[in-house]
Amino acid sequence: MIQIRPVSDLRNKFPEIESVVNEGQPVYLTKNGYGAMVVLSIEQYSRLTGDVEARLDEADKAAEKSDKRLSHDEVFGNVRRRLGGDV
Repeated sequence: MIQIRPVSDLRNKFPEIESVVNEGQPVYLTKNGYGAMVVLSIEQYSRLTGDVEARLDEADKAAEKSDKRLSHDEVFGNVRRRLGGDV
């Protein structure tokens, strides 16, 4: 079940939030009735961002070996084509 709680619960009911997060579920926090943030376990966060740092390192190394540079439009045009359409 989705956990949506006021941000004050992070301070006042931390053990409850920690328990939910440790069970592998995210907790969505609201402030003044609007979404403010999501609390995830470190493991969940790592799964979401897993290879981003490694890929950025690869891109930096490739950029060092080449003088070719792409414009903003070229980069995002390539991404849109890979995703299969207008995004």
